[in-house]
Amino acid sequence: MPDETIHAVRVTYEREVYRDFEVRGSESLYNFAKAIVAAFDFDFDHAFGFFAGTTGNIWRSPVRYELFADMGVRDGAAKSVKRTKVEEAFPKPGSKMRFLFDYGDEWQFKVEVTAIRPHQAGTKYPRVVKAVGEAPSQYGERDDA
Repeated sequence: MPDETIHAVRVTYEREVYRDFEVRGSESLYNFAKAIVAAFDFDFDHAFGFFAGTTGNIWRSPVRYELFADMGVRDGAAKSVKRTKVEEAFPKPGSKMRFLFDYGDEWQFKVEVTAIRPHQAGTKYPRVVKAVGEAPSQYGERDDA
């Protein structure tokens, strides 16, 4: 796909815990979320959303994309994660959102586009190009004894 763009994105949990990704601009937010969750060694087993802005009350976000919108739970404000492309939600370098995974535990990640560049033939996306810091344990310490 010669005209396709690749978004270089940093997903940060804490300052010293982040993953740098490359993802197709045409990829759905749903598939991007799946890649984020996998990169932090989480199970993809909870609802999630992308919320405009990186500070303040996440629920007052003027723009948001939530899995609930795809499940038929409508509040009027949330847009689809399955029908929205990365390039729509993150149109230019510097675009930022918060990714909220698991509405109960409220795992929050900052997502920022660092660059947009042409697709490289022969490269499989999405992909993690850099991983810094140890991912948190999704379910805390387990006692399997």
